[in-house]
Amino acid sequence: MTSSIVFDPLVPWALLVMVAVITALGVLLALIRGLRGWGLRGLAGLVVLAALSGPSFQQEDRAPLSDIVLMLEDESASQRLSDRADQTSTAANRISAQIKARPNTELRRITVPDGQGDAGTELMTALSDALAEEPRARVAGIIALTDGRVHDADLPVDLPAPFHVLLSGKDTDWDRRLSVIGAPAFAIIGEPVVLTLRVDDLGAAPTSEGFADLDISIDSDEAQRFRVPIGEDLELPVTLPHGGRNVLRFSVPKTDGELTDRNNAAVIQMNGVRDRLRVLLVSGQPHAGGRTWRNLLKSDSSVDLVHFTILRPPEKQDGVPVSELSLIAFPTRELFMEKIDDFDLIIFDRYKRRGILPTLYLDNIANYVRNGGAVLVSAGPDFASADSLYRTPLGEVLPASPTARVLDEPYLPIVSDLGNRHPVTSELPQNGEWGRWLRQIDITATSGDIVMTGIDERPLLVLDRVEEGRVALLASDHAWLWSRGYEGGGPQLELLRRLAHWMMGEPELEEEALTANAEGQTMYIERRSLSEEVPPLTITSPDGTVTELLLEPSAPGRFGATFTGSEIGLYRLENGDQVSVIGLGPAAPREFVETIADATILQPAVKALRGGVQDIEDGLPRIRNVRAGRPAAGRGWIGFTPREAYETRDVRQTPILPGWLVLLLSGGLITAAWLREGRR
Repeated sequence: MTSSIVFDPLVPWALLVMVAVITALGVLLALIRGLRGWGLRGLAGLVVLAALSGPSFQQEDRAPLSDIVLMLEDESASQRLSDRADQTSTAANRISAQIKARPNTELRRITVPDGQGDAGTELMTALSDALAEEPRARVAGIIALTDGRVHDADLPVDLPAPFHVLLSGKDTDWDRRLSVIGAPAFAIIGEPVVLTLRVDDLGAAPTSEGFADLDISIDSDEAQRFRVPIGEDLELPVTLPHGGRNVLRFSVPKTDGELTDRNNAAVIQMNGVRDRLRVLLVSGQPHAGGRTWRNLLKSDSSVDLVHFTILRPPEKQDGVPVSELSLIAFPTRELFMEKIDDFDLIIFDRYKRRGILPTLYLDNIANYVRNGGAVLVSAGPDFASADSLYRTPLGEVLPASPTARVLDEPYLPIVSDLGNRHPVTSELPQNGEWGRWLRQIDITATSGDIVMTGIDERPLLVLDRVEEGRVALLASDHAWLWSRGYEGGGPQLELLRRLAHWMMGEPELEEEALTANAEGQTMYIERRSLSEEVPPLTITSPDGTVTELLLEPSAPGRFGATFTGSEIGLYRLENGDQVSVIGLGPAAPREFVETIADATILQPAVKALRGGVQDIEDGLPRIRNVRAGRPAAGRGWIGFTPREAYETRDVRQTPILPGWLVLLLSGGLITAAWLREGRR
C-alpha cells in the first residue's frame, strides 16, 4: 500500500496561475495601505486557490511484478560444428538454473534456428520479436548463447536492459575455406575466362607449407587437381567446353582437425556463348532458294557468312575474255583446305560436281564432319544426277542415297512421328495448313533420323550424327515457297533456323538432353529424348543420399519432374546415359562462410547498455544485480538491472479540502479580516 497527494484542478492551470497572481497583488496592496487584515485576506486566498487545485489523498494497492530475463539459444547450422551444440546446451541449462534460483525472476528461453533459405542466423530478429511480446518495464537482462556469427546484427533493436553474449567454440578451432571472389555470368566458348579464387585458413590453423590441393571439374567430368597457395588471390583461366550452362565445381580436400568441409567447395554456373557463328554457303547455281538462305543467315548479327556461288561453270564457252570473268580469284584452297576448321557450318545448296572443287577438297570436308564439323545439303535435281555430291567422298557421311528420281508434283511436307519428338521439328508454328512444295528428290535413308516426310511418306529431311560431327539432308529445293507465302506459306525461317542451330550444337536443340532449372530449393527437371519412354531419374544429394524419381511425359519427346532438395549444395542427376549437375543455393551456405566463433559483430549491441562477452570455454559467469547506468559485466560475472515493476490493483482518492471545509475556512477568514479592519 502506497500513498501520495495528487492534484486535479477544477480550472485550467493557466487560469489558476492568473487567480494566484491577482490574489498576491491584492494582499500586497492591503499591506502597503496598512490594513490590519491583510494576513487574513491572504490566508483566505490561499484556501480558495488550494480548493481550485483539487488536492486529493491517493492510496494505491500495488502488487510487485517479477523481473524477466530473455535467453536466446543459437541452434543454427554453425552451432552444430564440433561440440558447440553440447557446449551451448550445457551452459544454457546451468545459467537457467542460476536465474530460476533468483527471487522474483522469470526466464524466457528462445530458440534461434536457421533463417529461411540462406538467410543465416537471424538472432536480432528473434530478439526483436521476443521483446515485442514482453513488457519492456519488466525486462532485467538479455543473454545470447551463440558463436557470434549473426547475419542480422545491423537490425536496429532498442534494448531495455543489459545484453550479454556467452560465446561458444574453442580457442583451438580452425577451418579451411574456399571462396570465389570474382566470376562472370557467361563466357565465350573456346576462349579462356579468368576466375578469382581464394583459399584461407581461419582461426588457430596449424603451421603448414602454405599450399593446398584444389580440385576442378566441369559438369560431370573427372576432377583435375592443382597445388595452390593459401591466403592469396588465385587468378584461374578456364575455357568452357560447350554452349549453354556449364557447372564448374572447385573444392579442396578436408583436412584433419578443421571444423567443417561445407565451405571447402564452390559451384559456379556459367553460360557458354559463341562469339560469332562462321558459316560457309556454297551455291551450285542461282535460284530463288539461294536468296532465302542468304537472307536467313545475313539477318542474324551473330553469323559471319562466306557465300561461294558458281555463276559460270568452267565448261561454259561463250567467248568472254578471262580478264572480265571476275575481279579476284576465289580462294578455294584456303577455304576448303587450310581454314575449313574455322567454320561452324557448311551448307551446300543445289551443288553438283563441276570440277571446281576437286575430290581432295570434298574428302577434306568429309573429314571435317567426322572431326566435329557440320554439313547441310539442300538437294535439288542435281542430287539425283550422275554429278551428285553423293558420288563424291562426301557421300560417305551423308545419311541417304538418291534413287535418281525427281518427283515434280505438289505435296504437303509432314512432320513424322519421330520428328514430333525431335527439337528441330517439334511444335513448329502452325497457322492453319502449311503450303505445298512442288518438287522432291527421291532418296533412301541409310542412317539417321527421318524427321519430315513428303510424297507417299518418302524421306524429306534426314538428320544424322557422324562420329563427332552432324549432317542434315533436305531432299527438296522448294522450301523457299513457304517464305513467299505460297498457299499460305509455312514456318520456313523457323525450320531453317532450328536446323542450322542444331547442326552447330546449340544445347537447347539437343534431342537427347537432361536439364534442370532451380528456383530456391526446388528444381524443375526436363528430359528430352527420341524414345517413347525413359528410365527413372537418379538424384544424388550433396550428402550422398540417392533418390529415384519417375519422369512423367509432358509433351512428345519431353519428360519432366519436380524435386525439392532438403539441403543446399550440388546435386547430380543421371538418366540413362545422360548426366547433369545443378547447384541449389550456394555450395557453401551462409552459415559456413565464417565458422570461427567471434562476437565482434555483436559488440555495438553489447556496449549500448554496458553488457559483456564471456567465453563459455573459460567457465560460466556469476549473476549479480546492478543499478541502471552502471557497468553490467566484469571478470567472471554479468549483471541484471532489477526493474521493481508492479501492478496497481486498487486506487482510492480522498479529497483533502471538501467543499464545506473550504466554505467554512474562507468565510471565517474573510469575516475575521473585516472585523479586524472594522475595529480600527
